[in-house]
Amino acid sequence: MDTVLLVKAAIMGIVEGLTEFLPISSTGHLILAGSLINFVGAKAKVFEIAIQTGAILAVVIVYWQKIRETLVALPTSRAAQRFAGNVLIGFAPAVVLGLLFGKAIKANLFTPQVVATTFILGAFVILWAESRPQSAARVHSVDDMTPWDALKVGLVQCAAMIPGTSRSGATIIGGMLLGLSRKAATDFSFFLAIPTLIGAGVYSLYKERALLSAADLPMFGVGLLFSFISAWICVRWLLRYIASHSFVPFAWYRIAFGALVLLTWWTGAVVWAD
Repeated sequence: MDTVLLVKAAIMGIVEGLTEFLPISSTGHLILAGSLINFVGAKAKVFEIAIQTGAILAVVIVYWQKIRETLVALPTSRAAQRFAGNVLIGFAPAVVLGLLFGKAIKANLFTPQVVATTFILGAFVILWAESRPQSAARVHSVDDMTPWDALKVGLVQCAAMIPGTSRSGATIIGGMLLGLSRKAATDFSFFLAIPTLIGAGVYSLYKERALLSAADLPMFGVGLLFSFISAWICVRWLLRYIASHSFVPFAWYRIAFGALVLLTWWTGAVVWAD
């Protein structure tokens, strides 16, 4: 396979891993990166979804102790059953609404104007959430969440179907607005990402399997590897960061990036549709 293509796959993997779990939307960053390095087309879109699995593997490793303890205790522990049930409850709305409206959203909302608008509006939501005192949080651990808490976060996650919103941003900031502490909201966002992104990756590969061949394996392998490495670094950093910092800097970054999206669209520097 072309070495240049593998380098492009590595770049896209790094972008995916670094942006997937931050409240800044990986979608917009992948669009810009892909256009700038000429990594576009139907197969590239499948690639971008599939390499999320590499990023999710990083989450599984970082949270392996909690995951292992839950799986071991699942048959007998009410707490483990409640936690696993909450993750499934939070995952369910994305499945239902994704199947019902996913195609229409991709066809009508995937525009630079929408992406830029959601980037900037999301920034103001972050600023609003962070203006509230952390003492207002009533849930300080994922183990203290109720099924109703999980359902509400799962419904908020569906807002990320709109390009530029950010799945992590919707679940973390939405969770904070719903009464979760910054730490609890971030942890649950990571756990919720496991079935959500794996499901999206498997579904996309199956749906577009006619586009792929064995010759694509090196490209996907490289993307998955670099997505995993960069996500592992990012997740570990983010967990340390939120211990003593807010998400306000990400809000200002979103405003700047939203403006950049509009600029690239206005000047024609980025191809937003194939």
